[in-house]
Amino acid sequence: MRIAEDWSFWSRKVPASIPRNVQLPSVLSPSLGLVIQGVRRCGKSTLLQQLMAAFEVDPRQCVFINFEDPRLLGHLSFETLQRLADAFAQRRPEGELVFFLDEIQVVRGWEKWLRAQLERPSRNRFVVTGSNASLLAGEFSSALTGRHLTVELFPFDLREAQTRGRMSLESFLERGGFPEPLTRKDGDALLRQYFIDIVERDVRERVGARSGMSVRRVVQMAFEAAGSELSLRRISGATGLAVETVAGYLEGAKDAYLLFEVPFFAFSERKRAARNNKYYPIDPGLRRVVVTRTGQDRGKGLECATHLQLRRRYGDVSYWRGKGEVDFVVRDGPRILPVQVTWSGPAARHHTALEEFYESFPTAEECLFVTADSFADIFG
Repeated sequence: MRIAEDWSFWSRKVPASIPRNVQLPSVLSPSLGLVIQGVRRCGKSTLLQQLMAAFEVDPRQCVFINFEDPRLLGHLSFETLQRLADAFAQRRPEGELVFFLDEIQVVRGWEKWLRAQLERPSRNRFVVTGSNASLLAGEFSSALTGRHLTVELFPFDLREAQTRGRMSLESFLERGGFPEPLTRKDGDALLRQYFIDIVERDVRERVGARSGMSVRRVVQMAFEAAGSELSLRRISGATGLAVETVAGYLEGAKDAYLLFEVPFFAFSERKRAARNNKYYPIDPGLRRVVVTRTGQDRGKGLECATHLQLRRRYGDVSYWRGKGEVDFVVRDGPRILPVQVTWSGPAARHHTALEEFYESFPTAEECLFVTADSFADIFG
């Protein structure tokens, strides 16, 4: 409880923070856990603090604890969770109790313990976060099937980043949306460290790689190829890794929210599987500091930022290619929406690709063109 008091807000004010653009459930349910998923350092802990106001709960009835606190080493088991719940219940014998359990994946047996709490609803409510390589894994899904709601959190979008001060689109594409680097002069160095930390802590151990260097190289090549179909055999040849190993590394990076897979758009699974996937990074600023190419790449940055906004809004995102290419295709119920991204405005190649796309999908919606001038209006 002494450790929990250091993390909680029983006698201190909740610090001010930038409201996040996420869709929350209307209430916290005693039978459903709320899971916050997102890449490391994107602001999950800060969002936990904001949830007290969002759900109108008294901070004195809420317990926060981060299980990566070194004082808890040697005590990371479900017994500690039970002791915490019992001790807080004694401290607050009346009213609803809310448990904010940060980085819970390091606690042995947490999934079954939480399942047991949710199966016998009481006055307790539970919100958990953790490294996504663990939260997205099979043991989590099987243990809490039907017992959790999920909220995905990304780094800041342009509107959120602009609440810190005036920021142009070009500056956002360069600096990205990770909250802390935006406030520091050494933001690039911090972003590079984030990349190393995510690979080492959330990817390498999960995929069983002997060294993080090979994992970083694979992810770096995926970042460099953002927006293009990625051949696993090409990466295999360049790195000396087996194709299956490359696929495993990319899957681990995807689980850790370091990058996203964008498949070919088709109604046929066979046609989708026959084409290479495209991959996009979690953040345009992170991509910039990781890739080896120098110079500005505004168009590619805009495409990466557009992908993130489409994923926030629609979930699954695809691409389509015939003789020409449609950058993105998303579905909104029965609607099929093609999206083209271009810095200055549509060119002849965009329209040519769309004409071919509409021949295959004649009922698709009118194309959404995203440009530097329209980005903020479309996704504001």
